[in-house]
Amino acid sequence: MDSGEKRLNELGYKQELRREMTLFKTMAITFSCISAFSGTPLYGQSLRYAGPATLVWGWVVVSFFTWFVAIAMAEICSSFPTTGSLYFWAAHLAGPRWGPFASWCCAWLETIGVIFAIGAQTYSGSQALQMIILLATGTNKGGGYFASKGVFLCLYMALILIWAVLNTFKLQVIAFLNIISIWWQVVGGLLVIVMLPLVAQSTQPASYVFTHFETSPESTGVSSIPYAVILSVLLSIYSLFGYDAAAHLTEETKGADRTGPKAILSSLGIISVFGWAYYLSLTFSIRDLEYLYNADNETAGALVPAQIIYDAFYGRFQNSTGAVVFLCIIWGSYFFCGLSTTTTAARVVYALSRDNGIPFSPIWRKLHPRTKVPTNAVWLCAAIGLLLGLPILKLDVVFTAFISVSTIGWVGSYAVPIFARLVMAEENFKPGPFYLGRASRPVCLVAFLWICYACSAFLLPTFYPLGWKTFNYAPVAVSVVLTVVMLWWALDARNWFKGPVRNIDVRNENY
Repeated sequence: MDSGEKRLNELGYKQELRREMTLFKTMAITFSCISAFSGTPLYGQSLRYAGPATLVWGWVVVSFFTWFVAIAMAEICSSFPTTGSLYFWAAHLAGPRWGPFASWCCAWLETIGVIFAIGAQTYSGSQALQMIILLATGTNKGGGYFASKGVFLCLYMALILIWAVLNTFKLQVIAFLNIISIWWQVVGGLLVIVMLPLVAQSTQPASYVFTHFETSPESTGVSSIPYAVILSVLLSIYSLFGYDAAAHLTEETKGADRTGPKAILSSLGIISVFGWAYYLSLTFSIRDLEYLYNADNETAGALVPAQIIYDAFYGRFQNSTGAVVFLCIIWGSYFFCGLSTTTTAARVVYALSRDNGIPFSPIWRKLHPRTKVPTNAVWLCAAIGLLLGLPILKLDVVFTAFISVSTIGWVGSYAVPIFARLVMAEENFKPGPFYLGRASRPVCLVAFLWICYACSAFLLPTFYPLGWKTFNYAPVAVSVVLTVVMLWWALDARNWFKGPVRNIDVRNENY
């Protein structure tokens, strides 16, 4: 019995999942969940809101505050290495009186967040495929094929189904694919970051990239400078979460009380550097800013980074082959990220259903007898993801809703255990190997305040004037779901949901 399993037993859970994951495999899945290229679809509008300087330095500022959140979560993960992770942490840290309610809120926020995150990654992957097909068949100007909404939806559904099928295999298969993923993103990321500015015949000066500030009220409808800055850094906030994936795999990881925190912090460290370098590379390689948004350009104005990459390769080699290769690298990162996000979502659903927190819980908590994988939970997440994609046929703001709801739910769920850790008596906390000591409270305070700001920012309208095609539907979606969840709690669940349910008897009550 290793230290992670021993701690799991102290908390009242028996070992059911196979504990086969190593630090590198856990870090690979966590790294894939974040993805260096995840903010690519947001790059164009972030650049439009307030110019390159805000986008570039916004990444640095967001990374700084995100580290407080990750460090706070790493400390809690070290103490509670369980698959239920966030909502389990909330239940134990909030104490017997508030634990069930804190656990309920956290669990449903996280469930909403991870499932919508599947939709966000699927949309991004489908959009990248749409650009690859367009450039490979002749570009928008040369008669290339631009996938219609119906075809786009088919691409969307195909990706989800592939991820679901792969997630029904043993976790070792997913771990192997994510080892490929980490090398794909590191080697491919370095290739894109280094080669793109070298290929581009004309690059922007450093003064433009690091100091140029410019709003575009005529195209965004946003004339307020502070508001434009807030919207511009949404890219960075969206790109820098998901590192808690390591926590969801702790019951399948060796020495999880040490491995979990290491995977969280190392994954965020790599992404912080790679992501910034990637957006610097894109910004330095801009040829003509206004042309990037022209609906008659080679990419139909649909994806600004794709046009930047096309301009660089076509300007140098008079063909789009290099651009297609680079977009395949970016698409690959979406594929691996969506695969890992599906893995994470299934573990969240499994853990919550193990504690009877989801309707028909006995179905979703079943493990496949051979692979020990929560197969039913995988397909539940996939089915909801497929349903979420149906509005693509009618609305152009589906992706905005996906990223907003996923960020509000997923990042918002971080706030519950962090706040509970902030206000609890220190003597009631049993630290793991990674322990902050006196620094814990200030770190948790900064982390909690940052999460509140980040979630609030994603509730804001992103374009003006407001209309059916520009409205941010995230506040409506979040309000409806949370209203149902809170009513369910008040009218029924508070009578039977007690948070994590132990499945072994333990004598040590001081946990």
